[in-house]
Amino acid sequence: MPGNNYCPSPTTPRTRLERLLRDRELRKSSRVSTPSEEIGDTLSEADFFSQDSILSCQLSDEQQDFEGLLEGSPPQDVRPRKQRLLVVANRLPVSATRMADDAWHLEISVGGLVSALLGVKEFDARWIGWAGVHVPDESGQKALTEALAKKRCIPVFLDEDTVHQYYNGYCNNVLWPLFHYLGLPQEDRLSTTRSFQSQFDAYKRANHMFADVVNEHYEEGDVVWCHDYHLMFLPKCLKEHNSKMKVGWFLHTPFPSSEIHRMLPSRSDLLRSVLAADLVGFHTYDYARHFVSACTRILGLEGTPEGVEDQGRLTRVAAFPIGIDSDRFIRALELPKVKESMKDLKERFAGRKLMLGVDRLDMIKGIPQKILAFEAFLEENPQWREKVVLLQIAVPTRTDVPEYQKLTSQVHEIVGRINGKFGTLTSVPIHHLDRSLDFTALCALYAVTDVALVTSLRDGMNLVSYEFVACQAAKKGVLILSEFAGAAQSLGAGALLVNPWNISDVATSIRYALNMSEDEREKRFHHNFMHVTTHTSQEWAATFVSELNDTVVEAQLRTRQVLPVLPIDTAVSRYTCSHNRLLILGFNGSLTEPVDSSGRRGGQIRELEPRLNPELKEPLKKLCGDEKTTVIVLSGSDRSVLDNNFEEFNMWLAAENGMFLRLTSGDWMTTMPENLNMDWVDSVKHVFEYFTERTPRSHFELRETSLVWNYKYADVEFGRLQARDLLQHLWTGPISNAALDVVHGGRSVEVRAVGVTKGAAIDRILGEIVHNKNMKAPIDYVLCIGHFLNKDEDIYSFFEPELPAMTHMSSRATSPDPYGYASRGSKPKLPGSRTPKSQAHLMKQRSLSTLERSNFGTSSWRQLGRDDNGAAAAASSSSSSRGHEGSSVLDLKGENYFSCAVSKKRTNARYLLRSSSDVVELLKELADTVP
Repeated sequence: MPGNNYCPSPTTPRTRLERLLRDRELRKSSRVSTPSEEIGDTLSEADFFSQDSILSCQLSDEQQDFEGLLEGSPPQDVRPRKQRLLVVANRLPVSATRMADDAWHLEISVGGLVSALLGVKEFDARWIGWAGVHVPDESGQKALTEALAKKRCIPVFLDEDTVHQYYNGYCNNVLWPLFHYLGLPQEDRLSTTRSFQSQFDAYKRANHMFADVVNEHYEEGDVVWCHDYHLMFLPKCLKEHNSKMKVGWFLHTPFPSSEIHRMLPSRSDLLRSVLAADLVGFHTYDYARHFVSACTRILGLEGTPEGVEDQGRLTRVAAFPIGIDSDRFIRALELPKVKESMKDLKERFAGRKLMLGVDRLDMIKGIPQKILAFEAFLEENPQWREKVVLLQIAVPTRTDVPEYQKLTSQVHEIVGRINGKFGTLTSVPIHHLDRSLDFTALCALYAVTDVALVTSLRDGMNLVSYEFVACQAAKKGVLILSEFAGAAQSLGAGALLVNPWNISDVATSIRYALNMSEDEREKRFHHNFMHVTTHTSQEWAATFVSELNDTVVEAQLRTRQVLPVLPIDTAVSRYTCSHNRLLILGFNGSLTEPVDSSGRRGGQIRELEPRLNPELKEPLKKLCGDEKTTVIVLSGSDRSVLDNNFEEFNMWLAAENGMFLRLTSGDWMTTMPENLNMDWVDSVKHVFEYFTERTPRSHFELRETSLVWNYKYADVEFGRLQARDLLQHLWTGPISNAALDVVHGGRSVEVRAVGVTKGAAIDRILGEIVHNKNMKAPIDYVLCIGHFLNKDEDIYSFFEPELPAMTHMSSRATSPDPYGYASRGSKPKLPGSRTPKSQAHLMKQRSLSTLERSNFGTSSWRQLGRDDNGAAAAASSSSSSRGHEGSSVLDLKGENYFSCAVSKKRTNARYLLRSSSDVVELLKELADTVP
């Protein structure tokens, strides 16, 4: 409809998927209209940003175009300002060498990340990282900063001790082995470093230094993209400085399963720091799933299909498989130098099939396993011994580390033994090179290879497989790929997947690859070639940044729907201006000591015996001592728990969701009907006992009016399955026809009588309090705080002054309530006072119908004494009409009512408090106003 603001244009994307698809089409059309700059034969550093492209780092004459792009020559035409992208990584894409006090020689080191971002034209990229050199003097730092600025690079200066502890210690000796399933280092491997804690302190210190540089150069609207395990602490540092900053984090290595990650001493700190980012990216879905699982099992957070949710805030977690600049490899095959190399290689290996391995000489690359599998193939297939050759390029890395030296010796020994066993005077089956090749030689080698063999024991992605496919348009060779490499998720359909630990399986795959028909090779190659040329590194980078921008938009939309955090200053100010205040406080999760949800040893014992937070004792004493303030602790716990924790305070205690009440200086009272049918307890108890036995670290609690099964400390996934099974059994078994409510909490299942809720009990509780205190002035301030079950959140609605007049009454009339809990007793009234006109609708909404009064109006609070056996004994009381005296107990305006849910993302309350620590802060500030 023209002119209708509520009908968006058909071209306006309304959903997240539509926005992302639009951005994708815009990127494609932009590439068609603006051809990519020709980037010369740039060469990559072997170990840069954890990528697997094995290229040398020499600078060629054809790199001038690349340098021009990095230096950012000003465009000739005037265009709209591009969004700035701050790329933060451990190392800059530049190697610096000091020539004089104020002179530096810079050499470009092109890695997978560098080439990926070169193709992203819609962003203005800046690089932030360590230059790889120690610069102690200010003049040297200034000169290097100025030189790097011409390359659009910003240095982070780290001292030698920090580099030693942070990079060599924590990153390389702790995180990298753990993320590759090699476990934590033993004491002998820490001889040159200090303890875990000192390394972690240096790690945090280094991340703070990176954050300081980012904050210094950040401009509003910038996108900050953090990379790899070196900077896991960085998202938290950035968000603490500026919560509106767009922050993404991407891991270029595998992320281990939660059982491996939980071995890390700093496991929780690192996970929470990464979760501060808006978008967290991984190469494969498996790595993303492991991360979500670690957050769920270690931090106790909720994993969703979108990511990880913590108190209403969602950190999006997704897979973004990186690619390569395939056009660069395809163009390189047309270079005369590459063609000449291809010709030489074909002549050199004429009459023999060529198998190729290109790896860093690293424990995770599976080079020994590859060579042993080739040996097994030669033993099982003697007809191939002089018809095939394996060329293994092993680029040395970390040559000063004893483990790597041992690996080098082991590989040389195996190669020598096999060549001696199967070699002849004119040829050997294995050609092993301990060196890197330049770009042209590597492209030529890829192009003439018949079978590429990638046998990584654990690899984040492994781009060698992508490079091989990109160069195989003519040969259409076969790729044998380890299932433990991230690339197996992308190229698995066209490759032969193997388990590198299964030597015979790899040997069989080699035979199959060498004998594969031309038709099958064609089909497999076509599948992989389409993926490599479509999912390029440029597309990877553009997709991640686009999703990061959209994730921030989605978060802003969600924030508008999330309830605001309680304005503590306003709540305290209204408190001081009121004359008769009512504080209703939940106990578990609100006033208790913080309990570690990760299930550490001892945590469950603390849950079984909840204790009042010691920090709240003094504030509660002051608040309870104020004549203008009435404090009620309203809990689902039984009476003994409240007695043990609040005996010393002058307050009201309401146990088991308000079924029992007492002033701490008096005896317990109850409105529980004397004829209450509790025959169902035994059958439900047997069910709970059975599931407690079947579910380790679960427990159940038998109360006087309910039973609760708690699986908070059980395995998250197993606990959910058991709870689902338990609920199904209850609904179809012992309580299928009983008048009971089954309340499924976050990690608990409770069975209680129908209508037993905190909201249904509060009117009776107030009636008793008004009578006991002989209250004259109406209550003009209410603060209600709790971590209540959804079933009990009707207490928040009870005090809302602006509810529709008949909503409350009609809902009571239609709900099943055989015992009258939800309706017994009218709204509490003040003796001898008049009803304010403004409260007329409130009186109407909370009054009882004639039918309800006739059935349940006679029930009242009855005193509970103690007989000789310690059992509760009811005594008569003269409180039968306390709930019906006078006019409304409340004279409450909307601005004086504060309902707050603690640590809940979905609630009926007006406000949120993030944790019990916020409850402590609030009550302390309220107590400070008491004279």
